[in-house]
Amino acid sequence: MGQPRSAVDRAVRIGVQIAPQHAPYDRIRSTLAEIEALGVDIAFNWDHFFPLQGDPDGLHFESWTMLAAWAEQTSTIQLGALVNCSSYRNADLQADMARTIDHISGGRFIFGTGAGWFERDYDEYGYEFGTPGTRLNALDADLARIEKRWSLLNPAPVRDIPVLIGGGGEKKTLRIVAEHADIWHSFSSPTVMEHKLVVLADWCERVGRDIEEIEISTELKARTAKEADALYELGARLFTVGITGPEHDLAPVRQWLAWRDAKNA
Repeated sequence: MGQPRSAVDRAVRIGVQIAPQHAPYDRIRSTLAEIEALGVDIAFNWDHFFPLQGDPDGLHFESWTMLAAWAEQTSTIQLGALVNCSSYRNADLQADMARTIDHISGGRFIFGTGAGWFERDYDEYGYEFGTPGTRLNALDADLARIEKRWSLLNPAPVRDIPVLIGGGGEKKTLRIVAEHADIWHSFSSPTVMEHKLVVLADWCERVGRDIEEIEISTELKARTAKEADALYELGARLFTVGITGPEHDLAPVRQWLAWRDAKNA
């Protein structure tokens, strides 16, 4: 894991999740170039096999191969999945793919991961869906394997690859966050975030971790600046904005970049 920094010391960052759905790849590629030129900090996609909104059988692309292309197509922006589904690939293979993209990008890769939830992906691609509990147990075991594999690979990753874990479950997910994550991502409102941070701090204390080591990330969705300010006051420093095809509206991205710059001034 990287050097711990408190929320007080961290700059606000904006991540843009370009949903890999309902747009041809040349449109996705041009949008990626646009958001990098605008100064977005992180470009995310997601790890699904079918669209999550709109036409369920519409255009859709795979996450990891896209991220490798993004690593070549960019030079400054960080990149990753929001989030990878650990169920879909062998843990050691995930570690190797992450290390390879980290080298392709020159150390700009973020390993975002989670336990998975979209049943159609599992059913149509032949994975066992199980239960939330079994999927979280598998994620926990996979992260230990991934971290071990990173220590064995030759060449090693360019840097200590940041691990982002998405989810807010208080009994398992936040424990896994406390044990493994550099970044915790959720969709929490300010009220929910305040409560979840108390739970996460408790898990950190139990596992011997300082919560200040973990960057707090949240989705902006259609939030107001007032709500974003409240999340900032709670310690959130990474804020994500989702955009989707067929047209990618960058107006909200520009709005939130201006808000970021004001916070960081």
